[in-house]
Amino acid sequence: MKTARLTLRNLDITDAPRIALLAGAWDVASMTGRVPFPYSADAAEHWITGLADGEMVYGIEYTGELIGICGYTPEGGGTAQLGYWIGKSYWGHGFATEAVRALINYGFTKGGIKHFGGRHFDGNAASARVIQKLGFRACGTGMGWCEARRQEFAVVDYEMRRPWTTALKALAS
Repeated sequence: MKTARLTLRNLDITDAPRIALLAGAWDVASMTGRVPFPYSADAAEHWITGLADGEMVYGIEYTGELIGICGYTPEGGGTAQLGYWIGKSYWGHGFATEAVRALINYGFTKGGIKHFGGRHFDGNAASARVIQKLGFRACGTGMGWCEARRQEFAVVDYEMRRPWTTALKALAS
């Protein structure tokens, strides 16, 4: 997938060192559910090769360089849970919003997704802005596991339903 500035591409085992470097930074890992801290290239390689069946995960490239990851995990019935992170040195440029917008469009038009869920840890204002700019609506709160911090924290849950206009486009193609 391509956007105005980014390429979303499949991951390769050779991405493991870069993923470990970017996601392994405390400011990134501590705001994700699944990234451990510290994060080694071996652990990143294990993650890449162990993705669940149906899990759609893409590397986000800017000027030919991997800067983050976005993806979704189908949960059945046309529902999927969204996830993403951007390396700290690339924060504040709208990359997450741009990449995730393309991912959502793909999910709605080609991936059979009718409903996306998303969440962020309470206090993660940057992720809240991304989710809200994309048009998600808050639908509750709960607790979520943070692998880097090895405990549960409060989360804010969001949802987005496939717009009827997108459903019509998907039927037409």
